[in-house]
Amino acid sequence: MSSNNHRSIWLQRVIFAGALGVASASLAACDNNPTKDKVKADVAEPVKTATAPVANGRTYTFSQDGSKFEWVGAKVTGKHDGGFKVFSGTIQVPDGKIESGSVTVDVDTTSVFSDTEKLTGHLKSADFFDVEKFPKARFVSTSVTPGGAAGATHTVTGNLELHGVTKSISFPAKISVSDSEASIDAEFGLNRKDFGILYTGKADDLIKDDVLIKLDIDAKAKPAQ
Repeated sequence: MSSNNHRSIWLQRVIFAGALGVASASLAACDNNPTKDKVKADVAEPVKTATAPVANGRTYTFSQDGSKFEWVGAKVTGKHDGGFKVFSGTIQVPDGKIESGSVTVDVDTTSVFSDTEKLTGHLKSADFFDVEKFPKARFVSTSVTPGGAAGATHTVTGNLELHGVTKSISFPAKISVSDSEASIDAEFGLNRKDFGILYTGKADDLIKDDVLIKLDIDAKAKPAQ
């Protein structure tokens, strides 16, 4: 066999191996989604409601001390974990019934963090949370209904104000209430572009639209006045 034929066969093998590598990377990228197999929050226009005082009920409070507000985001080349270091909220439970109550969460967006210092700085910029312009995010529930997807005990719906945009979101959660504490555990996907966070990333390393939100809330009953 001539040297030209050997060179041609070698070149074909290199090209084939490269194509396999690209295909494998593409398949991995397609599967690199933190919200895969997770329930995605329903997003709609905000709901106008009048807030009524809670009578004959308990108020539970929580903060970053004992609770977690985390997220997982992804791009073509990998995933990143993060969350918020500073947040607080209340859970109102009239007559022991969370279905008649409400949940409020206030988040300091300047406290956003990630698994790399460089990314944390970028998340605070105008490309993402733009914390200088929008230092706060807020969620106020409008309904808590029994049952939900993925084994949830309830479905929580409420207005989320984030990045200067307010939308109604609905997500499943596991909620339990006792005389001394109330807990909320939830994982759901949320499309960042619904809230005007549109940065796409680098052309060869695009950022996925959906972010996995992870809530682990442990609220303590407020002492009676």
